[in-house]
Amino acid sequence: MTDEKPIFIPLKREHFMAFDDGSKKTEFRPYGPRWNERTCRIGRAVVISLGYGKQQRRRGVISSFEKSREPLKTLAWLQCYGHRTGDCACIGIELEVSK
Repeated sequence: MTDEKPIFIPLKREHFMAFDDGSKKTEFRPYGPRWNERTCRIGRAVVISLGYGKQQRRRGVISSFEKSREPLKTLAWLQCYGHRTGDCACIGIELEVSK
């Protein structure tokens, strides 16, 4: 284990709540310098947040990573990123159990 900081992922309410209730397990981001195999290493700690505030956050770990173009076809991608093209970072996240 390293002293690497957890990767911070701010989310819109609907996506945060879907992770929180367990119906969402993968986050999609544009592949690039911030979101790639090196920065999203399996096992790295992650903090998901409802927006950028500190009120609602959950901790977990990255459980999988895949580079793909499949998310480009989803409504969620279009709503967030428009018709942006290129590769997508598909980041699997396993959250810690809430207390």
